[in-house]
Amino acid sequence: MNSLIKTIFLLIFTLIVIPIVTFYFDEPLMVLQKEVLQHLLFGALAVALLCYTVSELTGNCSQVDKLWSVVPVFYVWYMAYKGSFDFRLVLMAVLATIWGIRLTYNFSRRGAYKLKFWTGEEDYRWEILRQTPALKGRLKWSLFNLFFISLYQNGLILMFTLPMLVAYKSIGQPISIIEYILEVVFLALVVIETIADQQQWNYQNEKHRRLKANVNPDGIYKKGFTHTGLWAKVRHPNYACEQAIWIVFYLFSVPSTGHFVNWSMAGCLLLLILFQGSADFSENISASKYPEYKEYQNKVGRFLPKLF
Repeated sequence: MNSLIKTIFLLIFTLIVIPIVTFYFDEPLMVLQKEVLQHLLFGALAVALLCYTVSELTGNCSQVDKLWSVVPVFYVWYMAYKGSFDFRLVLMAVLATIWGIRLTYNFSRRGAYKLKFWTGEEDYRWEILRQTPALKGRLKWSLFNLFFISLYQNGLILMFTLPMLVAYKSIGQPISIIEYILEVVFLALVVIETIADQQQWNYQNEKHRRLKANVNPDGIYKKGFTHTGLWAKVRHPNYACEQAIWIVFYLFSVPSTGHFVNWSMAGCLLLLILFQGSADFSENISASKYPEYKEYQNKVGRFLPKLF
C-alpha cells in the first residue's frame, strides 16, 4: 500500500516537473500551438473541477473513470479542427476515437454509465484506499480526490493526446510510410486489447454465474482470477496494450520534429508510471484473495512475456 502512495506522489511531482523541463528545453511553440494548448488546458481544468465537485457531492470517485475514454476524443477533434482538418491530424483523431469507442463500450458494460450520470459503479480500489491510514478522514480524502483523482488524472488525460499538437509542425506535408506503419500497429494493439478484455469478461462472468448458482468453481475457474488465453502470456495484457497504444500515438509526433524526444513525451511517460502503480495495487489485492496468484506472478510476466 505504501508503494502505491509513493507512486501517487511521484506522479503528481512528475506531472509538474517533466512537462516544464521538456517544454522549455524543446523548440518554441508556434502561435497556433500556444493558442490551442491554452484552450485545452482551460478545458481540462473545467472537467477536473466538475469531476471533483460531483464526486464530493455523491461520494462516487469514479467520475474521472467515466470520462477517461470520452474526453480525449473531444480533445483530438478540437485539435484537428484548429489544424484545419489536416489529413495527418484527422488520421490521429480517428485512431484516438476508435480507441475511445472501444474503451467506453468495455467500461459501460460493467455498469459505469447510468441515466443519473453521477451514479454507476465505483472502482473498488478507491474504497480500499479510503481506509488506508495515510488517506483516512474526510479532509485527507478530499484533498487526495482534488489533487490526484481529479486534477492529476485529468491533466494526464490531456497530456497523452498532446503529441497531436506537436504534429501541427507537419501540417500540409504528406504522410510518411513510418506513419502508415504506426497506424497499423495502433489498430493491432486496439484489437489485442479488445481480445484481452473480452477474455477477462468471459472468465469473470462465468465464475460469478457459478458462484450465484452455488456451483463450486472447478477447472480454470477454481483459481478465481483470469489466467488463460492472453492472460497466460502476460498478467496484464490489456494494461500492456494501453501503454503501447499511447507510446505509438506519441511516435506520430517524431516525424514532425525530426527528433525522437520532444516535450509531448511527458504524457506517455507518466502513463507508464501510473500503470506501474496501478498494477502493483491490483496485484497486492489479488495476491491476498487468491492463494495461487503468487505462483502466477512468478511464472508469468507482468506486461511482457517471460523468456526464461
